[in-house]
Amino acid sequence: MSKRLLPIAALLAGCSLTPDYQRPAAPVPEAWPPLQAAVALGESGRVPAVRDWRQRFPDPRLQALIAAALEHNRDLRIALARVEEARAQAGIARAERLPQVDLAAQRAASLTPADLTGTNRQLNAQRYDVNLGVSAFELDFWGRVKSLDAAAQASFLASDYGQQSFRLALIADVASAYFSAIELQERVALAAASLASRGESHRLITARRDVGLAGDLDVLAADAALQTTRAELANLTRQSAAAENALRLLVGSSPTLPAGQLLEQQGLVAEIPVGLPSEILLTRPDVLAAEQRLQAANANIGAARATFLPRILLTAVLGTASRSLAGLFDAGSGAWSFSPMLRYPLFDAGRTQGNVDLAEARKNLAVADYEKTLQQAFREIADLLVAREQYAEQLAAQTAATRAQGERQRMVEARYKAGLSSYLELLDAQRDFFAAQQSALAIRRLQLANTASLYKALALY
Repeated sequence: MSKRLLPIAALLAGCSLTPDYQRPAAPVPEAWPPLQAAVALGESGRVPAVRDWRQRFPDPRLQALIAAALEHNRDLRIALARVEEARAQAGIARAERLPQVDLAAQRAASLTPADLTGTNRQLNAQRYDVNLGVSAFELDFWGRVKSLDAAAQASFLASDYGQQSFRLALIADVASAYFSAIELQERVALAAASLASRGESHRLITARRDVGLAGDLDVLAADAALQTTRAELANLTRQSAAAENALRLLVGSSPTLPAGQLLEQQGLVAEIPVGLPSEILLTRPDVLAAEQRLQAANANIGAARATFLPRILLTAVLGTASRSLAGLFDAGSGAWSFSPMLRYPLFDAGRTQGNVDLAEARKNLAVADYEKTLQQAFREIADLLVAREQYAEQLAAQTAATRAQGERQRMVEARYKAGLSSYLELLDAQRDFFAAQQSALAIRRLQLANTASLYKALALY
């Protein structure tokens, strides 16, 4: 059977021209990786009904920054404007399903020369009309306009879900940038304290050399340690300024970062619930947006197929007409016209079939996009779950290593003062303790950022 006859055959069989929508099967494993917080995709349950991001980020300083970002971030404003644009387009598409009624009032005047009237007299004609009219309204027997309306509504929902996805990402990005800024601020403080300590050590070693209690090698080692720490402080100061600038761009204003060891405090972020249901993957805004795009592409197939069938257009006018303005509403001045039109495509050089093929190709593209979005969502969540467990283990080990390095430094200092250790051994202990402290801060920041990313990935706001 020719493809051109398929819509007619479907009509005669009482079927819709739009293919029945079926959600594609999720092309992902049936379970998360075997971790403590893993969740089987087949597990039943409901998504935790926590939608206020403030409950996820109880730190009042962070809450103020997120609130400022949601109000001032320019990218979010663009996303919201696109939602309004899609909403307006959906309203236009829905309006096409109803007739447009216009009120028209007009005056027409003409002068015909005498040699054209047949009476050798000029003809001066005037006409006044007041009408209510419907112009070219399509009777949607085959669902073409309805399919276009459904496609526009799905596109609007996809845009709205896209805005929600961006909003989630913005909240998580602000939290991560906040944690990065605090981490670097604390690392700068550690480097500054280390620089002061190295400066004092350099002064003492120089004084000891002057009285013959230390050699030039110790002074050179102290000077190298001092300059290395100074370079590290400059590097961390630069990174700290860049982190604050990144946070400022997200927030849209100048943030004020609190002082103190905040990364060690509890309550910066709330704990993630354990035992999340399988539906969590399908409630992500980006997955919902991809599915709405797929539904829009599916509806466009029905609209394209309907163009094979006849279109019935109605034009009707009801009103009054008169030669003079005074007689416009007199008895007997009523006028009407009714002009139905049947339009059937006979030959268009394959344009109509090309539109159907294009709509079907775009649906296949939307299916692939939906499946890819699911796969990316699964991978993102799986990676974050793995990272959460490993960051916890890594932080515990690094914290223990930092305590050990601190104790080692205190012991070496005591031995050095007693003349049992060299200054180079003391420098090694100080460097290792400083590096351990810096590493512990970095891992804690990564752990907090991982939690923020998990909230975004699991769409728990």
